[in-house]
Amino acid sequence: MQDAPATVGPDLAAARRVVTDTAERAADLLAALPEPAHRNPDQRERATEAKNLARSVRSRFMSLHGEAVYRELTADHSLDLRLPELVAGAAVDYPGLVPSAEQLVVEQARSQADKEGLEIDQGIFLREVLRSPTAGRHLIDAMALPTERALGLLPEFRRTGRLDLGSVRLERRGSAAHLTMVRTDCLNAEDNRHVEDMETAVDLALLDPAVSVGLLRGGEMTHPRYQGRRVFSAGINLKSLHAGKISLIDFLLRRELGYINKLLRGLRVDHAGAWHTPVIEKPWVAAVDTFAIGGGAQLLMVFDRVLAATDSYVSLPAAQEGIVPGAGNLRLGRLAGGRISRQVVLWGRRIHATEPDAGYLIDEVVEPDRMDGAVADSLEHLDSPAVVTNRRMVNLAEEPPQLFQQYMAEFAMQQSLRLYSEDVIGKVGRFTAAARSHA
Repeated sequence: MQDAPATVGPDLAAARRVVTDTAERAADLLAALPEPAHRNPDQRERATEAKNLARSVRSRFMSLHGEAVYRELTADHSLDLRLPELVAGAAVDYPGLVPSAEQLVVEQARSQADKEGLEIDQGIFLREVLRSPTAGRHLIDAMALPTERALGLLPEFRRTGRLDLGSVRLERRGSAAHLTMVRTDCLNAEDNRHVEDMETAVDLALLDPAVSVGLLRGGEMTHPRYQGRRVFSAGINLKSLHAGKISLIDFLLRRELGYINKLLRGLRVDHAGAWHTPVIEKPWVAAVDTFAIGGGAQLLMVFDRVLAATDSYVSLPAAQEGIVPGAGNLRLGRLAGGRISRQVVLWGRRIHATEPDAGYLIDEVVEPDRMDGAVADSLEHLDSPAVVTNRRMVNLAEEPPQLFQQYMAEFAMQQSLRLYSEDVIGKVGRFTAAARSHA
């Protein structure tokens, strides 16, 4: 058993040394053990004890000094750091507080079951940052800025009206931006790459002054079971999760604080009306073909109008997967009520588009061959400046920014723990094994 570390107190410099010293002791112990996959029960227990001791110190440090740390990293809030930049800066300026770049390189090369769980330390850090009324608000505002990739691609999109981003095709038709998810290899299951492409596409649609309304829809699949059919989304890519390629920062948190938050609340950017409304926002339509599972269902909760084909369904199998379904827990209860929310999230209920309860998530159900016409009608109807203002006020009333911030603070911690829980790793491993056997 490790000796108890020195106490983390109110003096920032002294507390920083305690964090570094405790982290180094834990790292030395872990380095003396076999790789995580090859540890016996006694070695796993010793590793867990060392990591938990260091995490208790980090948690105490951030509860006392989180705001001061954030002010230092952002130069008194003058720097708009996105999540990767923020945690990278913390790793350099506060050694041992979050994993270093070198530690992450080693960790990222491992499968999910073979990792040390270093992202949990990022969760501890970000929980306290997001809990802070000032630091958390500043971070969320920084994540609402356009990405460098989008700014670089904007001239081309404005000139041509179309871009292929890899996971998403973006096309301007009239005044509407059509975002088509085209991950045909995995039924539009999301991974780090998909989140990057989606945020770029959303940014471009919001930045382009020729666009006044947006559409998200799945493209036609090449998967043998769904050959030639449109599919909205199969949720998180469980194969990528099993392989250790789903990131807390670049996927789970960036997804919520990045493109989904921009869909709901808009893009923070200098523009002619910034003096009265500091964001550019536009109405959005979602068109669901076949199914919207997991993350796909989460997306529907922020759209202004949701269309669904009669043969489609929606599900949010969070309990089966073992992870937290993004901000779905925050939004589903508001839309559908607590009982249905529990049936869907905790019990795995699947809601078919033709069921009466589907009306809590879907605005219009149409025959598959009428989807294109329904999409066109919805885009035309929402193409109005008055819609933009009123959606802003509806969203403000339904989900105040402070409520979202509080939820994301706890989400950062709990989701990081879920990623490395034994039940999640076991379920994902069984899923990928079953998928390989049916390939």
